[in-house]
Amino acid sequence: MLMRGGTSKGAYFLAEDLPADPAARDGLLLRVMGSPDPRQIDGLGGAHPLTSKVAVVSVSSDPDADVDYLFLQVAVDRPEVTDRQNCGNLLAGVGPFAVERGLVAPGDVESSVRIRMLNTGGLATATFPTPGGRVAYTGTVEISGVPGTAAPVVIGFPPGGGPLLPTGNVRDIVAGTPVTCVDNGMPTVLIAASALKATGYEDPADLEKDMALADRLHEIRLEAGRIMGLGDVEGTTVPKLSLLAPPRHGGAVMTRTFIPVRCHTSIGVLGAASVAAGLRLAGGVGEGIARLPDEGDRLRIEHPTGHLDIEAGVEQGVPGARTPPVARRTAVVRTARKIFDGTVFARPAGTTPVPQPPASASPRVPQSASVPAPAPAPERP
Repeated sequence: MLMRGGTSKGAYFLAEDLPADPAARDGLLLRVMGSPDPRQIDGLGGAHPLTSKVAVVSVSSDPDADVDYLFLQVAVDRPEVTDRQNCGNLLAGVGPFAVERGLVAPGDVESSVRIRMLNTGGLATATFPTPGGRVAYTGTVEISGVPGTAAPVVIGFPPGGGPLLPTGNVRDIVAGTPVTCVDNGMPTVLIAASALKATGYEDPADLEKDMALADRLHEIRLEAGRIMGLGDVEGTTVPKLSLLAPPRHGGAVMTRTFIPVRCHTSIGVLGAASVAAGLRLAGGVGEGIARLPDEGDRLRIEHPTGHLDIEAGVEQGVPGARTPPVARRTAVVRTARKIFDGTVFARPAGTTPVPQPPASASPRVPQSASVPAPAPAPERP
C-alpha cells in the first residue's frame, strides 16, 4: 500500500509479504523503490529521501503493543537500506494500515492502535476515525507541507526509556559550536543558525548549495554522534541537525533541519518532538531564540513550508541533586492518506547493485524486536 504519512510518502508492507532475510529484503526494496538512481525512474520512489521510505508492519508480541513498525530508509542514489533511524511521519499511516490489513479490529467510531517502533523500541498510540468500522481519510485537518485537508491522526508518545540529554549536558561545545543534544524520540542536535553564519530563514535549496555550511554540519554531526553514544555516524542518517532562529509567524521557533545532508522542506514529527523538548530546557541553545508560551505544553515549530504544532512537556530536574530533566507525554496531530493499494512489480533480481550489509542494523533495536516473517518463498511480482 502506498500511503502519505504526515509530510512523507512511502510503501507499507506486511512483514510476512517480504523476505525474512534482511539482505534479500533490502535488495527487493531497492528494486521496488528504483534505487540507486537520482530520479528513481524505475520504481515507486520520488527522488527524495522524504518519498523513498518503507514501513514494515506485523502483529506485535509485546503485550503493550498491537503491532510492530519497522521503518526502513531507502537511499535514493546509492544501494543502501538503513534502519538506523525512526520516522514519525510514516508512523501516522501505521494505524490505518494495520486496520486496513486486518491486524487490528476497528472501533465503530474511532480506533486506537498501540505501536511498537522497532527502530528504537519506543511506543506510540495512534487514534483516528473509523466510522462504521472503516478507516476515514477525509477530514478537515490541515498540516503544513501537505495540500488540502484530511482526517486527524493523533499520535501520543509516552516518556522514553532513554535519557532526554544523551550527553548529560544541556549545552555542549561540539566542533567549536554551542549545541544542545537531545533525544525525545529522534536524536537531534540543536544549533543556533547564527552560530553557523546563517539566518535560519534561507530556502532549503540554497542551504544545500552552501558547501562551507555542509562541511561544518558534517563535522558537528560526526562529533555529536560520538558524544551522544551513537558511535560512528558517517554512514547513518542520525543524529538530525536543526538550525534555530527566532520565529517569524507567531510560533515558538523557526527551524531548518538536515536529514542529514538534504534540508527538510518541513520537519519530521519525532525531530519536532526533540526540538520542542530541547527548547524547554533552561540553559539550552534555544534560550534567547525561542519564544515560549506562558502556559501549556503546546509549541508551534515553524519550518520552511509552514508549521507543526506539538505538545511536549519537560520536567527540568534538579542540577544540584543530579536529577536529569525528563520529558513528559508528547503528542502531535498528523494526517495520513491511502494513495494506492495493489501490486508493485519490482525490477528483476540481479539488476541492482548489492545493498550494503546490515552494518546499518542499529544497536538500539531490542534483540526481541526482530520482524517475524516466514521462510522466503519464490519471488513473485
